[in-house]
Amino acid sequence: MFSSTYREARQHFLDAAAERAFAVDTRVLNGVTGLEGETLATDVVRIGPADAKRLLVLTSATHGVEGFCGSGAQIALLRDEALAAQLDKLGVAMLLVHAINPYGFSYLSRTTEGNVDLNRNSVDFDQPLPQNLAYAELHDVLIPASWPPDDANVAAIRAYIDARGQWAYQQAVTTGQYTHAQGMFYGGAETAWSTRTMRALLAEYGEPCTAIGWIDFHTGLGPSGFGAKICVGDVPRARRWWGADVTSPSDGTSIAADVAGPLLDTLRQTCPHSANAAIAIEYGTVPLTDMLDMLRADVWVRHHPDAPDALKTAIRKQIRAAFFIDDDVWRGMVVGQARAAVLQGVYGLSREGGV
Repeated sequence: MFSSTYREARQHFLDAAAERAFAVDTRVLNGVTGLEGETLATDVVRIGPADAKRLLVLTSATHGVEGFCGSGAQIALLRDEALAAQLDKLGVAMLLVHAINPYGFSYLSRTTEGNVDLNRNSVDFDQPLPQNLAYAELHDVLIPASWPPDDANVAAIRAYIDARGQWAYQQAVTTGQYTHAQGMFYGGAETAWSTRTMRALLAEYGEPCTAIGWIDFHTGLGPSGFGAKICVGDVPRARRWWGADVTSPSDGTSIAADVAGPLLDTLRQTCPHSANAAIAIEYGTVPLTDMLDMLRADVWVRHHPDAPDALKTAIRKQIRAAFFIDDDVWRGMVVGQARAAVLQGVYGLSREGGV
């Protein structure tokens, strides 16, 4: 159920849907092809009662390369007949959105075809954008002239962390920024295709619903294999549905920074008529500084399209390894925790009302 490339993951998802005779709603990213020349698309499957007024949304690849984890979980859930029976019994539908950022998934990158971080893109671009002066201070150091970074660059990063602390470094780099279009964690200058697509899907499938939950699968932060539940939006409702271990950046309980414009916020923006709650499940992989170094490498590759193919291939392989641990124990932890969270969400929705 887990794949080696976006092309393979997409085919496995389509095959799993076909095995159960589920219809697929495909939204193609036009004008761009994948790393292997393949079509890039977001594929959507809705399962459960046709008249369900309660909906659980599952998304993968918001951050591109993290899609290997979410895709594997989605494919396992598509094949889960016991779960399908619970959906029918409880009157809850499930919407599986596979590869909302197909470009990043294919190119083993965090960001979209426009270098946009989807978890910084759901802001009102008609209003003044958030400022991140700490990132501006670090930008030139974060994107070195060569890869791997030379000793002076490594020392500069280490000096910043030693002087201000690991959390300050994480905050400066990851909170998001709107001033360096070729930099890290860039929120964009307009609403990205993937964000527009997600809003359209929520509007279409969520319009008849009285209650909507959303689980967005991520990797890269925290202890290896542990799936931290991070709420964006209504924390009390999220804790009713998913348990007391739900954390939130807004109250300082989360391993993630409190960012502007997370994709999950589109649920509140698009479906204010429904009772809703949204969480990310963040599966740990490698230590934080190693993860951030791989995101620096991701941006470096974009800056150097003429770099030797062997170097670009090696970097992309290292990026993938930083966001997907390719062993049976880690993969098993992903699927087990994903299924538990889905069942929690389904039961939570079933208690929220609707017919």
